[in-house]
Amino acid sequence: MKQPDRNPDDMALAKQARLVAFVIAGTMLLWMAAQWLGGELGLEARYAFLFDFAALAAFFWALVVTYQIWRKRR
Repeated sequence: MKQPDRNPDDMALAKQARLVAFVIAGTMLLWMAAQWLGGELGLEARYAFLFDFAALAAFFWALVVTYQIWRKRR
């Protein structure tokens, strides 16, 4: 079966979308692990906030890239 011709721009957008998906999933897993580990080790609250801010930065980056993908598809 012959595959349809793929536009290089569409391939680049798909690659970006996969990257965003991995960043979102990975950030969530790492954040949850950091919260659990911090509780088990009895780390100070400032370290929990550090993990929270790192996760927020990753989610904000994913939001910006998702918006860029959406704009390019329109």
